[in-house]
Amino acid sequence: MRTFQLTYPHTLMLEDLPETVTAIGFFDGIHKGHQHVIKTAVKEAKRRNMESAVITFYPHPSVVLNKAVKHVKYITPMREKQEILKRLDVDRLYVITFNTELAALSAQGFIDHFIKGLHIKHLVAGFDFSYGHKGKGNMNTIVTHAGGAFTYTKVEKVECNNEKISSTKIRQLLRIGEIEEANQLLGRPLLVDGIVIKGAQRGKQLGYPTANINTNPEALLPRPGVYAVKAIYKQEKYEGMASLGFNPTFETEMDEPILEVNIFDYNHELYGEELLIEFHRFIRNEKKFPGKNELIDQIKKDEKEIRAFFSR
Repeated sequence: MRTFQLTYPHTLMLEDLPETVTAIGFFDGIHKGHQHVIKTAVKEAKRRNMESAVITFYPHPSVVLNKAVKHVKYITPMREKQEILKRLDVDRLYVITFNTELAALSAQGFIDHFIKGLHIKHLVAGFDFSYGHKGKGNMNTIVTHAGGAFTYTKVEKVECNNEKISSTKIRQLLRIGEIEEANQLLGRPLLVDGIVIKGAQRGKQLGYPTANINTNPEALLPRPGVYAVKAIYKQEKYEGMASLGFNPTFETEMDEPILEVNIFDYNHELYGEELLIEFHRFIRNEKKFPGKNELIDQIKKDEKEIRAFFSR
């Protein structure tokens, strides 16, 4: 998959671009609803013997449009988004910088520059996709803005338990630790990646050595607590337990939660290595224990519960 970073106005020449069938949207999370849009585009591209493409945006529009929002954390930061799109067999990814210039572009101007101008012959979008200044363009006006230059497919909402699958809903679920339900909507386990760094070595002192993960600062982490996880290292998966939080027993002063993972039955050094952590189940809230022994007793109970969960 080739990735193109674009700002308005982009400098790609129409004659240098292949005709494509393209899915468009912000696609944070690439949940089951997003996947349906993207797979529709990939399937149609193969039917037409064209390349498939995805148009997405960065940063989130709220960072530009809402002065109160300085930073947004993403269910799927850009790197993970790229990896998922590769697995969905997308040929091209266009990442459009969302800035004040783009926000001011008219609906017709957006279509002319980023759809017609990228040689898109068929556009696929969700029923609620909007474009152009103040979102004045939508899937009802697109026939006028297309002017016969391309065709389009409007994908209706995808539901789970009679409710629309949305990034907003998944964010709400992660905030309260409902990992299994969030994973159901995502169509895969929540994934967080990072590099293993040296920590305070407390886990080793307790008999449960942990890998401290320096996570992507743009990644949306779930509610602090203890989780059943799987660690992926060099394409191998290992079961384990993770503590995400602020180490209240040791009265540490932290502004951001840290992710520590104890990988079951694994004793090799991982400093400097990349780990991918799949979140599978919320086990309990983090808690301040009276002392080290009480903490060790609880960790043993956590391990027993998590091993039982994975052996079901």
